[in-house]
Amino acid sequence: MNTFVERFTTNASNGLFCGNGAVEEDEEFSDAMWGSEAGFGSLARGVPSFTVPSVSDPAAFLRLHTDDHADPNCKIKIQHGTTTLAFRFQGGVIVAVDSRATAGSYVASGTVKKVIEINPYLLGTMAGGAADCQYWETYLGMHCRLHELRNRERISVSAASKYLSNLVYGYKGMGLSMGTMICGWDKTGPAVFYVDSDGTRLKGDLFSVGSGSTFAYGVLDQGYRWDLSDEEAQELGRRSIYAAGHRDAFSGNTCNLYHVKENGWNFIGNYDISKLHYDGPGDVAGSPGHGYGYDLRVEGRSSVNAPEAAPAVAAQA
Repeated sequence: MNTFVERFTTNASNGLFCGNGAVEEDEEFSDAMWGSEAGFGSLARGVPSFTVPSVSDPAAFLRLHTDDHADPNCKIKIQHGTTTLAFRFQGGVIVAVDSRATAGSYVASGTVKKVIEINPYLLGTMAGGAADCQYWETYLGMHCRLHELRNRERISVSAASKYLSNLVYGYKGMGLSMGTMICGWDKTGPAVFYVDSDGTRLKGDLFSVGSGSTFAYGVLDQGYRWDLSDEEAQELGRRSIYAAGHRDAFSGNTCNLYHVKENGWNFIGNYDISKLHYDGPGDVAGSPGHGYGYDLRVEGRSSVNAPEAAPAVAAQA
């Protein structure tokens, strides 16, 4: 009996720490409870929560092993690379993201879907730790559905973003890495909120998150206005992600473009950034008819073949 007690002295709600530091899964919470068998989870046995690492101060432990500026030999080097953007205008919300996932200087994947479809009227973007964004935004989707069932109306974008902000704030300082935008259409019209893993929540018209956001902002700031047409707004989203993919080593591969309208979100298309450079987006509304590359945009209009300046006219007395 004593052996049994010692083995389970540090139990958690969804996992058990054994004496040797390994984690043994608690059989009370099966995989089925998060799947279709239970419809996003049975709450009969309580809400599962994260198992906290068996160290005295998880936040201090993480800082000790991830401070690569002070200690280049640290075991965990956290480097993130992505470009996501969203902006609202008179026709709804445009959401555009790249599809590259990096692990340090290694390109881990070129086909990551960085837009999470929370429900038919809500979208979330992923930047930071892919696992953190995927888990928490999927969890948010579960609670958005529960809100609909309890209140018999769709959750607002503001309430959804506040719910996510409150969720992750409870884990502040524990190593979560997440910078997301919650975008959608509700009773107030189109709305965009930025939420990060510190619990920060900001409402705005235009956001870009990730290592390539500085390049995307350059295009967005130049071309954004409230009265854009749908075609102009979609083209602005494509060009902004192209600029980031072209200039930022940690962003690229393809661009996924969504448009949120009053009747829900629509997936506009997936565009290869290399093809955007040479050929453009193809036969789509708002297309410039050529590639986005510098040489293509200035062909026939460069300083090499600039017309000679007209001679100055002598001033008459």
